[in-house]
Amino acid sequence: MATNLTSDLPGIPGPSSWVPGGAYWAFRKDPLTFFTNTARTYGDIAGFKFGPMKVYLVSRPEWIEDVLVKSAGKFGKGIALERARALLGNGLLTAAGQEHLKHRRMIQPLFHRQHVQGFADTFVRHAARWRDAVAPGAQLDMAREMSALTLGIIGETMFSSDVQGDADEVREALADAVSNFAYAFIPGVDYLQRLPLPIFVKVRQARERLDRVIHRVIAERRAGNPSTSDEATVDKGLPPPVRPDLISMLLAARDPENPNEGGMSDAQIRDEAMTIFLAGHETTANAMAWTWHLLGTAPEAEARLHEELARVRTPTVEDVPKLEWTRAIVSESMRLFPPAWTMGRRVLEPHTLGGHTIDKGALIILSQWVVHHDPRWWPNAERFAPERWLAPAERPKYAYFPFGGGTRVCIGEAFAWTEAILLLATIAQKWRFVRGAHSPPTTEPRITLRPKGLFMTAAPR
Repeated sequence: MATNLTSDLPGIPGPSSWVPGGAYWAFRKDPLTFFTNTARTYGDIAGFKFGPMKVYLVSRPEWIEDVLVKSAGKFGKGIALERARALLGNGLLTAAGQEHLKHRRMIQPLFHRQHVQGFADTFVRHAARWRDAVAPGAQLDMAREMSALTLGIIGETMFSSDVQGDADEVREALADAVSNFAYAFIPGVDYLQRLPLPIFVKVRQARERLDRVIHRVIAERRAGNPSTSDEATVDKGLPPPVRPDLISMLLAARDPENPNEGGMSDAQIRDEAMTIFLAGHETTANAMAWTWHLLGTAPEAEARLHEELARVRTPTVEDVPKLEWTRAIVSESMRLFPPAWTMGRRVLEPHTLGGHTIDKGALIILSQWVVHHDPRWWPNAERFAPERWLAPAERPKYAYFPFGGGTRVCIGEAFAWTEAILLLATIAQKWRFVRGAHSPPTTEPRITLRPKGLFMTAAPR
């Protein structure tokens, strides 16, 4: 693909091509390299086209803050989230405008600090169960292992049930569903999705499989029936335990500004549950897998982690604020390998950034991958250096935004931080994971940034 300073969009620098759709195919071939090279070559705002769509890659933190926060009303959700409705329905992630604000008001209490702390025992219990099942010298696919671990956690916190019986089906369905997002930018994909093409058939089947699990639990809660994991307790003549799972909270949720209008329908609860299920499982699994990879390449950082954990018995939520080095490791992992590696905003009215007027209908892309690796904000940007998080640094706020920002900031951020810190602390008390002769993993940028080929060997501490 040829490059020049005029690009496919007059008056703005960026890559261009004589081949129709050249920028799109370069992006599809290697999204991370395409975005990185575009930003480094053309600056903090670069323009190109994906088919007829005008696209602007914005990489200056102050302009990112303008889009996400200061001028957020001028922007709507990006094309990937619009296409995500095929799986997620009209949940918090895909809703827009006043509807989105209403959804957020209703769901925000679910992720209150008190509820997150209540889930902490579940995080530790699942981590300890996984940890104790590992054998010395075991060869582990860490991406798959962390996926199974976080799937169990989201299953219990979401449904108050152990979804391990459904684990293989749910995991495969999620994989099929996530694969659809790779095609979000193809012109005319809305039409293609209705055709009997194998990839889109798999996505429709994936939604049906996930729906069965979620609707079953909603029906049980509506009827006041115990969850599957409570049946043994009931068989003994004891009442089922009362657990504040997210489905039950969704059933009880009301809009605080309109408390008398009733709760959510089953369809609404399904959409919110699907959103939380996908986001809460996929992102944390990838963050944990990349964290183990990075620790396997940094023996000094790993040794310091073990020193910190030696002062803790079984980690609890009260330990989270004290585990400063553990948090620094997770922070640095999400800088180098942000689970949400890019996000888009649709321009609802003309807006000026960096002296360039961006037309209504254009797509603005904000890439955590690009900004988190920018040496202007991150000295030795490619180096894994958790110590950079232990002292204040002069950098713009949106030089780091793994959970987005503004009114659409990830509602589960506190949940994710607590989960990741406790999983790392619990597992690392007993195990190290080394790459040895295994080849380094590669990045697989889909809706999240997955590691591919991340095989490690379990070594007792």
